[in-house]
Amino acid sequence: MLFKKVTTSDVKTIALVAHDNMKPALMDWVVAHKDKLMPHKLYATGTTGSVLEQKTGMIINKLISGPLGGDQQIGALITEQVIDVMIFFWDPLEAQPHDPDVKALLRLAAVWNIPVACNVATADLLITSSLFDKPFDKNIPDYERYLCERTQ
Repeated sequence: MLFKKVTTSDVKTIALVAHDNMKPALMDWVVAHKDKLMPHKLYATGTTGSVLEQKTGMIINKLISGPLGGDQQIGALITEQVIDVMIFFWDPLEAQPHDPDVKALLRLAAVWNIPVACNVATADLLITSSLFDKPFDKNIPDYERYLCERTQ
């Protein structure tokens, strides 16, 4: 695969996702970092987005519930280069009926070089990074070039 360098904006678009058992941890994390998150554009799946909006008063772009396709909506936003960062508190100790969707979402984040935090410690490291509020360069798949070379 061919890659190209892109630069993120200083205002990030952040996906917030949590499995049921992890929703309280995500809620606590967002509340603790509300001031740092406020300038950014936030997306969340289903119930997570509604609860976050009610609890924090922040504007959350709400997608549908994860098991109904919300994970795939976030995946589509990643491939469209809309999402810059994903905070996904998934439950490693409980099987999810939509585990294949979860794996696909994490795979897309890796392919498109999206920083992902799957637990509080990693989320804390991401949000306190000097790059969190600044533009930074990253490599992503150069899909247009790939298509051009494929058709030649």
